[in-house]
Amino acid sequence: MQPPPLADWLAERRAQGAQQRDPMRFRFIEAMARRAAGHRGLAAERLAQRLQQLAAAYDGAAAAAPQPASAAPAAARPPGPLAALVAELAQQSPPETELKTLRDFRSTWSRLSAERRLTQSLAVVPDNAGPLNSQQLVHRALRLMRELSPGYLDRFVQHVDALLWLDQLNAAGAAPRKTSAADRRRSSSP
Repeated sequence: MQPPPLADWLAERRAQGAQQRDPMRFRFIEAMARRAAGHRGLAAERLAQRLQQLAAAYDGAAAAAPQPASAAPAAARPPGPLAALVAELAQQSPPETELKTLRDFRSTWSRLSAERRLTQSLAVVPDNAGPLNSQQLVHRALRLMRELSPGYLDRFVQHVDALLWLDQLNAAGAAPRKTSAADRRRSSSP
């Protein structure tokens, strides 16, 4: 007998209130099913097989677990505050295209930032710099990173930018406070 499609299985279990028995496992299966929907080919087949295994294990664990006699059906119980919040957030979640657009924007911005930093590093290299000049070495390393792995260069530049920002923040916070003549007189008077 062919198992039901996963969407039908999830809908049936939700209607039966099965997600209340083991909510973490049920949510994991739901999340994995959402993720599997975005895949094609061999990855989709492997994910579908894994999801069928998880569904069978979930049903097996549910059948083996004793049912409490006093447990009310899930439909009779009102949803808790967390369930209401999750439902509201699911309704308000942005469409996938917005997230893809944001990811594309970050990628483009990161690449442009890396190119800008590479151009800046070239600008500070002296014309007559020797092979062991530190600025020349840094620029050569950045240029090689761009050729071998542009993605790594982007991440590297992001980390360097973050460290520079933290250094500037630290320098601004640790700057010595200038004392006025009135402050010096107050501190020297008995």
